[in-house]
Amino acid sequence: MASGSRHPTGGSRNTAISNMVVRVTSEYTGRGPTQAHTHESGNVITVLLQDTLTKGERALVAHGRGDLVLTTRKVFQGTMRIDLTAGIKAITGRDVVAFMSDNHIDPDMAAEIFVLGPEQAEPGS
Repeated sequence: MASGSRHPTGGSRNTAISNMVVRVTSEYTGRGPTQAHTHESGNVITVLLQDTLTKGERALVAHGRGDLVLTTRKVFQGTMRIDLTAGIKAITGRDVVAFMSDNHIDPDMAAEIFVLGPEQAEPGS
């Protein structure tokens, strides 16, 4: 952690963000992705997830219903928005001013993108 800060930085921050996104996804879908990689550049955080589909979603894809899987995932992402953005704020200390999310079926990947608001001064600074 940075000196005087209660928020993780660097690699520990990226790990905390990846773990939070996997946990929230698992809570909503019953299964979390098996891989998550977080990248931060300026005020943008991108989380790339791999192996995201549930067994049921894979069955739908195998039966030509990938469109239904993508539509359902979009609904989940809209529903998860509050928990995901709250998690980012808890980890970074910054508001999320924009959240974008999408899925891809083959290969099985998803991306969660968070745009952060300006940094706030720490209390007592």
